[in-house]
Amino acid sequence: MIVVTGATGQLGRLVVEDLLTRVPAEQIVAAVRTPAKAADLAERGVQVREADYDRPETLKSAFEGADKILLISGSEIGRRIPQHQAVIDAAKNAGVSLLAYTSVLHADTSTLPVAPEHKVTEEAIKASGLTYSLLRNGWYNENYIPTAEQGVATGTIIGSAHGGRVAAASRADYAAAAAVVLTGDGHDNTVYELSGDAAWTMEDLAADITAATGTKVVYQDLPAEEHAKALAGAGLPEPVVEMLVSIDAGAADGQLADTTGDLARLAGRPTTPVRTTIAAATGN
Repeated sequence: MIVVTGATGQLGRLVVEDLLTRVPAEQIVAAVRTPAKAADLAERGVQVREADYDRPETLKSAFEGADKILLISGSEIGRRIPQHQAVIDAAKNAGVSLLAYTSVLHADTSTLPVAPEHKVTEEAIKASGLTYSLLRNGWYNENYIPTAEQGVATGTIIGSAHGGRVAAASRADYAAAAAVVLTGDGHDNTVYELSGDAAWTMEDLAADITAATGTKVVYQDLPAEEHAKALAGAGLPEPVVEMLVSIDAGAADGQLADTTGDLARLAGRPTTPVRTTIAAATGN
């Protein structure tokens, strides 16, 4: 039995959808905080069980009979370490044969602001003695849909990436890789650095938005301080501003540029170009 946590989230749903093409529905458990949100999955034969990272008692029943578990990282930065530890403990008690975890690219060395909690979680998984597969996801194409929408509205996108490259891929690509790990063999105690097939600059992104939407969009590169001021001036909260500027700094340092090929090899297909994702999201 395969358990997917966070199965009603953006990535989790895609993992379940991919699994449904590989194994019978009754072999899949959608472990979710609010079971009612997974009613459509239940109608298709997927087992739906309550699983709240903040309520460890729910995890025991959610993982009953599990063979493999996919721990999709929590969304609450600052709370993820205790949440993930609760899942690790429950997975160990359930005696699973594999715990897969959605981490971040080069979690052990990255200076991106999202990396520290992933690094600690990876260390906790290894310390647990569980057989694991660390799925170090790079950036998602979908992260740039709001950027594209802004560009179409104003003709300009801004940033402080300074020519840094991003090897992004679609959520569906990452979901396919996770589904392969959960249903295949040879993934014991593995670490996969997952990223898109091609790395692009923000100038390239502006050109892709232009091509996808038919609206001319250009990229304006700013010093980090000016980038932060512009984002704050647009009404974004300070933590979000700090996150976005830090991500661009990471891109400038080359931390999002790796094209390892792991994702395409696992998914069994080329990764999705960001232009394709933007075109689909904008109805073009």
